[in-house]
Amino acid sequence: MNSSNPRIKAAFAKTAGRTALIPYVTAGDPSVAATPLLMHQLVKAGADVLELGIPFSDPMADGPVIQRAAERAIKRGVGLRKVLEMVAQFRRDDTTTPVVLMGYANPIERMGQDVFVHEASKAGVDGVLVVDYPPEEIVDFAAQLGSAQIDPIFLLAPTSTDARIQQVAKVARGYVYYVSLKGVTGAGNIDTVDVAQRLAEIRKHVTIPVGVGFGIRDADSAKRLGAHADAVVIGSKLIETMEQSVARSEQSGLASADADAAAIKAAAEWLESIHQALRK
Repeated sequence: MNSSNPRIKAAFAKTAGRTALIPYVTAGDPSVAATPLLMHQLVKAGADVLELGIPFSDPMADGPVIQRAAERAIKRGVGLRKVLEMVAQFRRDDTTTPVVLMGYANPIERMGQDVFVHEASKAGVDGVLVVDYPPEEIVDFAAQLGSAQIDPIFLLAPTSTDARIQQVAKVARGYVYYVSLKGVTGAGNIDTVDVAQRLAEIRKHVTIPVGVGFGIRDADSAKRLGAHADAVVIGSKLIETMEQSVARSEQSGLASADADAAAIKAAAEWLESIHQALRK
């Protein structure tokens, strides 16, 4: 297996001593044109790594907020190639911030793994998290990604056994994403003590950074989990913040471009509040 992606490695080296902040947004939401602008503003607001969701019609691990975002993006014609175009556009002005694609196997299989790795590398993708690719079945794909210096990133859950954690440890690069609770994205009731215990178990096998996500909805929960994790991943609340902003803009009769700008501003301001909380 090749070494970790240099941008992801550098991002975590830069955050040594503090918790990294990883926002997730769905490509194409609030609009196709707005996505690269949104990515840049999230970086200015404190994002250390960006996770960009690939819209998919059957997002089994995602809660209703991210499902709605995917549905909106699909209606706008956003597929995997369009997502890669957005990454390439972002990369023209930002050659430092890591971009991780998060999604499901179907779009990659339709494109073809070889083609995907080539096109993702050309666009400037740094990592790939495919929810329904189990680690024991994608050794060859992980090697392909590694040869292009793209990190294969995996989810671990409260139900993950030691055997599964060990399997992930063999192929994962960049960081591991620990799901802080059972269920789908956006759920609540995080048990911080339980998460801390699970992270300690994971670190017995995994030597790369461990991020925590699912259910982080405010500065308090981010700070509590950030005390134990190398990174916090926030998606549903961020998307919900933009969704609510767009709804208000529509009620006020704002033009689409103005509604996008308002949504981006709302998302950046909310993420900045999380960033400040993690630094205290």
